[in-house]
Amino acid sequence: MLDNHIHIVSFDVPYPANYGGVIDVFFKLKALSERGVKVHLHTFEYGRGNSEVLEKICFSVNYYKRDTSFKKSLQRLPYIVTSRISMELNQNLKKDNYPILLEGLHTCGVLLDKSFEGRRIFVRAHNVEHDYYRHLARSEKNIYKRLFFVTESAKLRKFEPVLKKATGILAISNNDFDYFSHRYKNVHLIPAFNGFEKVNVVEGQGDYVLYHGKLDVAENYNAAEFLLTKVFDDLDVKLKIAGMNPPEHLVDLASENPNVELIPNPDDDAMQSLIQNAHVNILVTAQATGLKLKLLNALFNGRFCLVNSKMIDGLNINELCIVADSPSVLKTAVRNLMSKPFDKKQVEIRKRGMDVFYNVSDAVGKIMELLG
Repeated sequence: MLDNHIHIVSFDVPYPANYGGVIDVFFKLKALSERGVKVHLHTFEYGRGNSEVLEKICFSVNYYKRDTSFKKSLQRLPYIVTSRISMELNQNLKKDNYPILLEGLHTCGVLLDKSFEGRRIFVRAHNVEHDYYRHLARSEKNIYKRLFFVTESAKLRKFEPVLKKATGILAISNNDFDYFSHRYKNVHLIPAFNGFEKVNVVEGQGDYVLYHGKLDVAENYNAAEFLLTKVFDDLDVKLKIAGMNPPEHLVDLASENPNVELIPNPDDDAMQSLIQNAHVNILVTAQATGLKLKLLNALFNGRFCLVNSKMIDGLNINELCIVADSPSVLKTAVRNLMSKPFDKKQVEIRKRGMDVFYNVSDAVGKIMELLG
């Protein structure tokens, strides 16, 4: 790698690392820094503020204001892209010839600048974005938000071929790798980064099931509603739902069931305690998009992991999870698991499985080799 320096352009301030995309960004730049790479972080700020933690980890940090004005949504480029185009960013990146890692299609406005032709620029693909937004539209109840997601999906599909200008693409899951490798050159599978490298599961038996996620995202609050109304509606089992910014209708729905506790905005320590002490971490989704980082968290730190098929679509999960799809099968699985202790044998199975499924050290090494 040229003088061991790299530019990373992030779509959002990646600390605190408390939701999917920024978790991958934060622990990736942290892992690179620990390997001696001098990371120059460029990040768009629109509410999370500056971070002393990032400034200690990175060689340099530059913040750029994201333009979230309404007029940006009226342009032909996707809103997530045009709201992050910055001449200041482009000028800063041109001050040297270090390789660049663009986080998500969101930051690929850089590739529209012809003066970057010939520069080593890789793109971290967090999702097949137009598919992700199409699924958001299907999940969204608000007609105006749904219209925005439909329009954004169409714009993203049209914009995506800009990836041909990149040196290469780092896909996050097997399915995404298959999608991108059929359309673009130099595609590599690099699994999601997170803060866990060793399995830290507590033996024993908890007394509740946990669902966690960023609850202001339609995919997640719809999953929570499904569990409340279809699975735990008549189960005599304690369910805890935890996550950021739960919508009012979800708070009201949870309050109707005495076996349900909704925990809004737990801090990192509280969330990790909830995951580790649950007897079952239940994770369901209607969107088979990418590798869910909350799944990795549950597998590294939680006891039994009960999922639906779409949560692990395209992943070689083997014996790491119990898979169930219909409400009736999920109910049966919950009952069976709650009566089964998570013993030393189960811990060893998890450790063996995770050694095969997820290796952070290999992922860091591969990125360094590609960017070198």
